Amino acid sequence: MHQSHVPTEAIDRVAWMRGTHYKIKLETAKTAHVIIDLQVGFMGEGSLLEVPNARSIVENVNRVSQALRSAGGTTAFVQYKYDADEPHRWASHYDRMTPDAVERIREAFSVGKEQHALWPGLDVQPEDLIVPKTRWSAFIPGTCDLDSLLKARGIDTLIVTGTTTNICCESTMRDAMQMGYNVLFVQDGNATRDDAVHNASLLNMLFFGDVVTADEAIERIEAGLCPRDPKNEGSSV
Repeated sequence: MHQSHVPTEAIDRVAWMRGTHYKIKLETAKTAHVIIDLQVGFMGEGSLLEVPNARSIVENVNRVSQALRSAGGTTAFVQYKYDADEPHRWASHYDRMTPDAVERIREAFSVGKEQHALWPGLDVQPEDLIVPKTRWSAFIPGTCDLDSLLKARGIDTLIVTGTTTNICCESTMRDAMQMGYNVLFVQDGNATRDDAVHNASLLNMLFFGDVVTADEAIERIEAGLCPRDPKNEGSSV
């Protein structure tokens, strides 16, 4: 697992900008745990886009899922796929790749392929959402239905875990916050290839939501079982 580090001075800088050390509170019925791309193609030994650190976060991801389900929240697994026939072809990405490279992606991440599957160690329950996406972010219109599915359930707060920290997970969090969601980013529930890149991404995420540990996320889930007081949103510490 990554050796995560979020410097106090970085937290204080964001607090100065906001005028407060604001902490996002949860109402569990309106909260979703969004798990990004924890698939065999990113996690299996020797897989096409293997991120070895991703295997180490599964326990924390499952703990957060179990806590939120028990508290009446939603769990959503977002699953990257390659779709040659999608109506909004991602030309700016795929046209910069050689035909061989695109073929490797197609072979690994087309629906039904072994590497496209969710990682078998994940705690996936029948009531959970499984949502395909064809971009790095899960909030690009026309490429993923996550936003409409969450809005239909009245979700306003997300807990983000998955891989990779600095690409798909960071992209998803940035877009979610700018679309109006409150977001917790779990530092020991996200993974990329090395600590330096992971920690640099965490610094970015401070501006888009709260960077927390899995234990802190679970504490807020447990606290969120009580309805929020609209006169006391957030807190200063």
